[in-house]
Amino acid sequence: MKKTYLIDLDGTMYRGILLIEGAMHFVHELIKRKEEFYFLTNNAKRTKRQNVEHMERMGYCGIKEEHFFTSAMAAAIYARKHYEGRRAYYIGQDGLREALEDEGFTIDDTNADFVFVGLDTSGTYEKYSKALKLLLNGAKLIGTNDDRILAQPDGFSIGNGSVVAMFEYATQQKSPKIGKPHDTILEEALDFLHKKKEDVILIGDNLETDILLGVRNQVETIFVTTGVHQREDIDRLGIHPTHIVDDLQELL
Repeated sequence: MKKTYLIDLDGTMYRGILLIEGAMHFVHELIKRKEEFYFLTNNAKRTKRQNVEHMERMGYCGIKEEHFFTSAMAAAIYARKHYEGRRAYYIGQDGLREALEDEGFTIDDTNADFVFVGLDTSGTYEKYSKALKLLLNGAKLIGTNDDRILAQPDGFSIGNGSVVAMFEYATQQKSPKIGKPHDTILEEALDFLHKKKEDVILIGDNLETDILLGVRNQVETIFVTTGVHQREDIDRLGIHPTHIVDDLQELL
């Protein structure tokens, strides 16, 4: 029985708006062969539809909304399962709002039970200060992921984890750990997809998130050197993938 691929997006399928050619050919071949795959991403910005459209603009074909499981989805599901209250304020973009509404949360910027923090590329001092007031008034902090940096075509940009850390410092709260490399996103994804750990293979470019998630959970991993880390980082970080490729086409 073939395993289901859980594939990272940023740095694995593309860098920002820059297509990774081998990745596209790999995915298209999976679709052609009718092999099962999903995109498991810490990126909480986009809705499922926006994720499809983003990839289609780069040339991907055959991608569907149900192919995506994001850290926003994992955070909303986790909060619904583990905490009381359904009023939420959020810092983030459409993907986080969609995930919250899908799980039955009401958006409330005055009397919130939660402040969810996902990456917001138009984040402002005013938004952050509003969130701080709600947190100091008793709202629970939920960060979608703790990525420090994100790969871009011209280098790197600030990751959501750096923003979550700011709120943790300011409020002396601790967010639950949701996104990769933490177990929560894998547990919620497997439950959502009706899979077991032995059914899946994790593919990604980031040793400290994608690959570490697999190592911690005894899940098979494939490290691709198209994003954040390279082969020389394996021994430096002490994080060892099951397989290493420079191009996902090598797996075909």
